[in-house]
Amino acid sequence: MEELLMTTIKDIAKASGVSVTTVSRALNGYSDVNEKTRRKIIEVAEVLNYSPNSLARGLVMKKSKTIGLLVSGFNKESIKDNFTFEVLTGINQFAAETDYDLVLFNTNSSKQREKTYAQLCKERRVDGAIIQGIKTDDPYLKEVVDSDIPCVLVDIPIKTENVGYVTTDNVLGAEKAVSYLLELGHRHVAMINGHEFAFVSEERLQGYKNVLKSATIKFRKEWVVNGLFQESAAEEQARILLESFPEITAIFCASDLMALGCIKAAQKLGRTVPEQLSVIGYDDILLASYVTPSLSTIAQNKALLGYSAAKLLIQMLEGEAKPQSIIIETELIERESAIRLSN
Repeated sequence: MEELLMTTIKDIAKASGVSVTTVSRALNGYSDVNEKTRRKIIEVAEVLNYSPNSLARGLVMKKSKTIGLLVSGFNKESIKDNFTFEVLTGINQFAAETDYDLVLFNTNSSKQREKTYAQLCKERRVDGAIIQGIKTDDPYLKEVVDSDIPCVLVDIPIKTENVGYVTTDNVLGAEKAVSYLLELGHRHVAMINGHEFAFVSEERLQGYKNVLKSATIKFRKEWVVNGLFQESAAEEQARILLESFPEITAIFCASDLMALGCIKAAQKLGRTVPEQLSVIGYDDILLASYVTPSLSTIAQNKALLGYSAAKLLIQMLEGEAKPQSIIIETELIERESAIRLSN
């Protein structure tokens, strides 16, 4: 397949009188190709029957029929926390049902100093973008909100004329987790949150507070720490919590990855889970059901998040829908890491 594709591109290059690289960049929508050259390459590609319909449509409609998934902070830690991959799976599933292509581009602070959000989208010639993992203080977020490029945000509840979002009910999800711990008889319940620049952290903290207030349990600020959605950071924070406040009998973690770190900390301190400490996570990542003890958690349908985001974006691009808010429900998964408090 690859050899056939290269031969076709070489044929186009020969007929157009340009290099193979120029043909490749022109057909893939890179902005550094002269427009006159691009048109010539497209005309030759049509004559040689190289995807003539999509090329012609893109030329006439000024659309690339391509959407982008812009991910911030995609790194080695993301391998264990397969959240992004599952969201991508859902996006790809819906895109595959349409004539839209999908491109993935990762960004970080150094890249953002080099290119604006609009430049990144125009360079890759995407008609619209889905954005995930971006922090509330990220400069790209303001650019997204101010941009005229259609966009759907994952887990960031902002809606404008060009921006919609898909998320789960994070407040209710956290309430389910903490209520479950209280039903098991726990009253000394701590929380390991993510970080202050995540909307989901704010909402999950609110859910935690809501349940304590309803149960007339005093909220203790010092019992809430930030684990940065990282296993190692959460392990350290859990160690400090448990050493400082040994009366804690249960911990709600705002992500499964942090829950895994919490369990490690407890075990290193000689506290068995769940007999001496109950732990509940959030997300229901793949590892949650494989670790020992298996992790009780709040499940998010991550593939559905991605599928819904892609569906909304493409409907926006096709003029079939306006930007909207889509809220997906969560589910409490009872496993082995949380049990009834023994007297």
